[in-house]
Amino acid sequence: MDSSKIEESAYMTDRVDDQISYYDSQSMSARNWYKFLTSTQIISGAFIPLISGFSAQIPHSEWIVAIFGLAVTISTAFLSLNKYQERWINFRTTCETLRHLKFLYLARSIPYDKNEAFGRFVADIESVVSKENSDWGTYIRKQTDQNN
Repeated sequence: MDSSKIEESAYMTDRVDDQISYYDSQSMSARNWYKFLTSTQIISGAFIPLISGFSAQIPHSEWIVAIFGLAVTISTAFLSLNKYQERWINFRTTCETLRHLKFLYLARSIPYDKNEAFGRFVADIESVVSKENSDWGTYIRKQTDQNN
């Protein structure tokens, strides 16, 4: 075998499994932030009318309502700014696509049932990773353009 070519097992471990792990962890992180901030919005927003309705019986109710309102505003801002739900979905989709391609390859299923299976597999994996990187670059450029 040509020494300049990457070994299949090294590629599987160093590239494919590494990327699957990365996208999996990023997806879980984005999901956790999305759920935390959305829960904060819901709970804080629900307490505002409740506390306002009993403001005569609750000492410093105006401060408590203000703090809950601030929590809703900050949570909404971070959800909007960081796009946690979109990131969660995109990272999960990329992770599951990579897993799907890996299992097709390991099972030597179509389209990886021919002589050049490894080359096609590498091309498909790199295409998925490249698309994710390209999508991220497009998102960053769009954000920069909106802020200018």
